[in-house]
Amino acid sequence: MPIKKSALKALRQSEKKRIRHNKVKAGLNWLRRQFLKAINAKDKKGAQSLYLKLQKALDKAVQKGAIKKNTASRSKSRLFKKVNKLN
Repeated sequence: MPIKKSALKALRQSEKKRIRHNKVKAGLNWLRRQFLKAINAKDKKGAQSLYLKLQKALDKAVQKGAIKKNTASRSKSRLFKKVNKLN
């Protein structure tokens, strides 16, 4: 455990941030699983609507600092390729 007051405060802050970010990431993972289920079921309309939700969630996660911008871009690109393959 930290001894200094500032270190204790930093520990409290980082713990809160970790919990907040884990909730955001859990939501992303849930959406991603739903999207992949739609892809596997060859449900193009469902996959497209889930892609839009997932894209918005990824952008929100970047705004909140839960994930990095390039990680979100890479994910969106890969997921969009899967949507386009469903023709």
